[in-house]
Amino acid sequence: MLEQRIQQHFIDSADLKYQTGPVLSKPISQAMQAILACVTSGGKVLACGAGVSGLLAAQFAAQFVGRFERERPELGAIALPGDTTDPEADSASATDVDRFARQVRALGQAGDVLLALSASGQSASVLAAVAAAHERDMTVVALLGNAVSGAPSALAAGSSGSGGAIGRALRETDVQISVPHERAARIHEIHQIALHCLCDGVDAQLLGEQEASS
Repeated sequence: MLEQRIQQHFIDSADLKYQTGPVLSKPISQAMQAILACVTSGGKVLACGAGVSGLLAAQFAAQFVGRFERERPELGAIALPGDTTDPEADSASATDVDRFARQVRALGQAGDVLLALSASGQSASVLAAVAAAHERDMTVVALLGNAVSGAPSALAAGSSGSGGAIGRALRETDVQISVPHERAARIHEIHQIALHCLCDGVDAQLLGEQEASS
């Protein structure tokens, strides 16, 4: 039974990746173009994530400043510190609502990009960060989830999901990458692939195409 449960995780993850690839490829491409325009103009990416999504934000910043798969000059990215162990961080009742907003107001400048991650789409601290980014005339790239029932029909309709309160707060100039699924673990897996795509896409634009290694 345990082995079957493990195998089911792999099956469910693979199925969701297969279904969301066509749905999310366009917004991921738009996000990549926004980030590329930012860093090539001397701007930087401020990345934040609600709860465990903060670990993905930190991974993105490390690969952006350092390297993804190819050597290149450093690119500007900062992971905003948060509490990855707070069980309420990815909810509307986050303990420290202004945790990320204060950092955005202190560090963000016009032309920068806020990369915001919330699997639920409801994190009060991430929502406040989005509002602060808008005050600073920053573009927001939001990786969100759609924790509601009926995800298969959303996929069938070609929707990328509502993205909750954060999705509704975005402007037309922002980019939403929303995974229409009800499980945070699956959403995090898609977010990680999306972040890898962003790093790879920026590298491809800066350094030229390179065949993906198997």
